[in-house]
Amino acid sequence: MIIVLKNDVKELELTNFTEYIKNKYNVGVHISHGHNSTVVGLVGDTSSVDEDSIGAQSIVQSVKRVQEPYKKANRKFHPDNTVITLKNGLKIGDGSITVIAGPCSVESEEQVVEVAQAVKNSGAKILRGGAFKPRTSPYAFQGMGADGLELLEKANNETGLPVISEIMAASQLPLFNDVDIIQVGARNMQNFELLKFLGKVNKPILLKRGLANTIEELLMSAEYIMASGNENVILCERGIRTFETSMRNTLDISAVPMLKRLSHLPVFIDPSHASGITWMVEPLSMAAVAAGADGLIIEVHNNPSAALCDGAQSLTPSQFESVMINIKKIASALDKNV
Repeated sequence: MIIVLKNDVKELELTNFTEYIKNKYNVGVHISHGHNSTVVGLVGDTSSVDEDSIGAQSIVQSVKRVQEPYKKANRKFHPDNTVITLKNGLKIGDGSITVIAGPCSVESEEQVVEVAQAVKNSGAKILRGGAFKPRTSPYAFQGMGADGLELLEKANNETGLPVISEIMAASQLPLFNDVDIIQVGARNMQNFELLKFLGKVNKPILLKRGLANTIEELLMSAEYIMASGNENVILCERGIRTFETSMRNTLDISAVPMLKRLSHLPVFIDPSHASGITWMVEPLSMAAVAAGADGLIIEVHNNPSAALCDGAQSLTPSQFESVMINIKKIASALDKNV
């Protein structure tokens, strides 16, 4: 249930009202202060809440029940877009396009530093790199682990780019002290114990949609993180499994406007995993920006043919520069910065 308050509500009135609600109906209260209104969301069993009684309160403008099972991720509870600020001041979700780029897997100091410098020069704002890699085959390269995270830190020291890397288990968290954004991969989207654990972490979480999951299931996974206390969540569409076999996955571009309508959280697109094909990354990136995505996460390798992971979908630095030039054209037409 959401309660929209009148514009002239005083802080003391709001405090008294929320205490009254919590004590009378035994529900949680989430307050969102927007530009034009203050919204009070009731979380929990609201079946006993008397809408007429609430609506009769002098500070209440309107009351309505919410059918969706996700509350904190719901735009109805939080009308304004969530803007996430990294420790270097970079803002995500403020209307600009944030590009994350880097290798699928960290392989060596030379590789990750070279790629980091190249993507920074082309306009990327965040460096991606996998230290722990979930692979379909147990015989495939699984990443460098803690050593890979140390190399990402060296790349950060060299370039100043914030770092994002994927976590596989809660036990790995102490290794992520110098990681700016923690990524939850598609395979772990419904690892609810991990999500609840990350809800207690003071870092933004990029949550990828599972390859066979619905938009509502993605939002419910975000809800697990937010309900545990961490509301800095970025949603990421990375392609879903369909009957199409000409590409690795099918990019659900319609997920962007739908997620933006349903939720206030930033929405990113991963065109690399969505197609699995190098030449498709550029048109899919342009489509993502045109559809309203807040950012992109793109795989870049200095020698894709020798990459230990996902070389077939990785761009060279020169190809990435071409992508950046073209997405800037789309962004400019939409009056957005990259």
